[in-house]
Amino acid sequence: MSAATSLPLRDVHLPATPSWWPLPPGWWAVLGVLALCVLVAWAWRAHRRRQRRRWYAVFDAGLTAAATPVDEVAAIAELLRRAARRRQPGAELLQGQAWLTFLDAPGSRAFSEGDGRLLLDGGYRRELDADAVHRLRPLARERFVDLTLGRTR
Repeated sequence: MSAATSLPLRDVHLPATPSWWPLPPGWWAVLGVLALCVLVAWAWRAHRRRQRRRWYAVFDAGLTAAATPVDEVAAIAELLRRAARRRQPGAELLQGQAWLTFLDAPGSRAFSEGDGRLLLDGGYRRELDADAVHRLRPLARERFVDLTLGRTR
């Protein structure tokens, strides 16, 4: 025991704190996966934006030949029926209130109770109010693209 008590004791020295740089390989893997997820999300959103722009252009091109508001409503009705057939086969055959209810986006009654009611007989009238057609156009354009892309919103 006397030998153990005669040993000189030193303070405990902790090793230096590891540096945060360079990162360990596991962190590089986490950062790589995170960067890949961000890149995929960005690419997917860019693809969806391009798709929407293309379908907006298809809708607008379908209305270019319309010379009168009556022709424009008829063209809008035709485009919406094509989109409805793409979304749900047989939906283009719906008539009257059932057709307008189908066109209503979830949570919206814009077609069955709003400006969309013009689609019922607007293509058959002699004259239409140009303001009513201008209010219908953006509503129908959005619904056309949503139906074509399969979104319900």
